[in-house]
Amino acid sequence: MSNRDLNLNQRPSALLRCFALPVKRKRKRCGLGQPCGFTLVELLVVIAIIGILVAMLLPAIQQVRSTARRISCGNNLRQIALAVANHESAFETYPSSFDVQPGETVRGSWSIHAKLFPMIEQESAHAKIDFASDWHQQTSSGIPAYGAPVYSCPSDHQAGQRFRDGQEYVHSTSYGFNMGTWFIYDPVTGRTGDGAYRVGKELQHQSFVDGLSNTLSASDVKSFTPYIRNASSIDESLPTSSSQFEGLAAEQKLGAGQADNTGHTVWCDGRVHHAGFTTTFRPNTFVAYTTDGRTYDIDFNSQQEGRDLARPTFAAVTARSYHPSGINAARMDGSVGFISDNIDWQVWQALGTANGKESLTALP
Repeated sequence: MSNRDLNLNQRPSALLRCFALPVKRKRKRCGLGQPCGFTLVELLVVIAIIGILVAMLLPAIQQVRSTARRISCGNNLRQIALAVANHESAFETYPSSFDVQPGETVRGSWSIHAKLFPMIEQESAHAKIDFASDWHQQTSSGIPAYGAPVYSCPSDHQAGQRFRDGQEYVHSTSYGFNMGTWFIYDPVTGRTGDGAYRVGKELQHQSFVDGLSNTLSASDVKSFTPYIRNASSIDESLPTSSSQFEGLAAEQKLGAGQADNTGHTVWCDGRVHHAGFTTTFRPNTFVAYTTDGRTYDIDFNSQQEGRDLARPTFAAVTARSYHPSGINAARMDGSVGFISDNIDWQVWQALGTANGKESLTALP
């Protein structure tokens, strides 16, 4: 038989082998008859892939959480704005910021926050307050140390108790009320500022010549803010620079620790550096004050309301938040919106006045 005949005879078996089902190989087994697992290289590759995916997803997750906190903050301000409207409906006036009259001194007048308690379902706490008496004299009641949930922004990670001698003393607030552009109160003449809430004076609807929708009511502020107060002398003209307070001789309430920075830590105190804000500077402006080699982002109160019979109060208490690029703010008509840090300065100041009669065509 020739080689050619042999190849022809073998061809059918070769074709059969081509179409035959593959033989299942036995899986290699490692010791004790167990199948081998992943190799170290394979595990590292999988871990690296998971790490990359997490790194890609984390910013998105953080953004979603930040947005959720900002929305929750806006809801708090809506409740506050509604409480203000209900106060006006009940008493036909808007609350005053701090109750003092010319010729008298007052140490601790209760804040707008406290006056709104019945309108935010805090009637039991409201019933314990003696509004005719200094809040300092009522710390044993526990009310000053009480923090109504609606007054704390979920993004304000510092919000909480302020302690004295190891005991709960007062509670912070994350929302301030609009007390105007710069000037707050003159204890000699009784003249008040231009904001929606004023010292010793309750405004009515007709006071808002600019319109309720064009006037701020409340805004984000940061609790435990560094601030200076009771300056020996100041330039009373409206500040044009955020570094204007550098080197100013004043009582300092600032330091490296959170407890050293006590602005907006006493929700029950009606003074502007605790319960308010002004539109002196745009939202989240860094207001520099350097001492002992450290620069702070401060608020400023030239003279505490009710503490001096002669010196007027001017305040640069900036609206601040932990929300990216801006703040939440409520207007007197009850609307709430997000205001950018880059808002035009003149527009921002116009929003701070109740009867400034500014041109409002550029308002957002």
